[in-house]
Amino acid sequence: MFSRLVKTMLATLLLATASLVQAEPKTVAVTQIVEHPALDAVYQGVRDELTENAGYRIGESIKFMHESAQANTATASQIARKFVGASPDVIVAIATPSAQTVAAAARKTPVVFSAVTDPVGAKLVDSMEKPGANITGITDMLPIDRHLDMLQRVVPDATRIGTVYNPGEANAVALVDEIEKRFKERDVELVKAAATKTSEVLGAARSLVGKVDAIYITTDNTVVSAAEAVMSVGERADIPVFAADTATVERGAVAALGFNYYDMGRQTGQVVDRILKGEAPASIPVRGIDKLSLHVNPGAAERMGIALPQSFVDDADKVISE
Repeated sequence: MFSRLVKTMLATLLLATASLVQAEPKTVAVTQIVEHPALDAVYQGVRDELTENAGYRIGESIKFMHESAQANTATASQIARKFVGASPDVIVAIATPSAQTVAAAARKTPVVFSAVTDPVGAKLVDSMEKPGANITGITDMLPIDRHLDMLQRVVPDATRIGTVYNPGEANAVALVDEIEKRFKERDVELVKAAATKTSEVLGAARSLVGKVDAIYITTDNTVVSAAEAVMSVGERADIPVFAADTATVERGAVAALGFNYYDMGRQTGQVVDRILKGEAPASIPVRGIDKLSLHVNPGAAERMGIALPQSFVDDADKVISE
């Protein structure tokens, strides 16, 4: 009788312990290199995917840690080490610099990157199909040919296109190299201007005046953070400014054919959920987003000395009304 009572008590204790273990919330730590609308949308998409579609409840079954490096790579490294020390279930790294610092610090913790243009070139993964190690994610490699098509629909005679980029960011360098290659194949010259920090973006954009027919803002985080500086140059010099990021159109670019970075965050959240449920990052291929959206800003075009063709406006998914 006593033995049976002890067994019953032990069984109850084990069930209670198992229940406590099961109730322990998963921890997702999110680091992003800088705060701007596109990267903020990625973070929000990750949260919404996990709490709305995957069914996690904040404070009960999941908790988030979230920090921005404010465009400082040294700070990004500090955040990476802090997160690794906290032993979360998954670290989400938004943009290449944050992903690289986390990859260097996290040897065992699963890592999911997002908004990384060239994950192979950035040495984050072995290949897109077989990432290897403890990291995988979502890439935002741009559809460069379609962007040039968009730009030339508005400025048909554009043969010299300027861009501002950060030569200290691997993501930006890889992208500019690819753009230069693609443009050259279509007899278009890419005129580059370097800005290693946001305070240098205005001067870099000014250096393009008189040299280019249009300016193309990529997803370079340094430049996107200071996009208004580029737009101010475009307005004063009558140089139309186009973008890869649709959020930049609301900030004054003429047009953008881009990803919805919120959707990218949702897709990133799906990968995080798979890992939280037991899949290894090495077995999940890196994927991109195929769906593109055209946003146009006729008012910005007018301020930059051009008029958008009506057919172009009619094709837009969103027209910014100022």
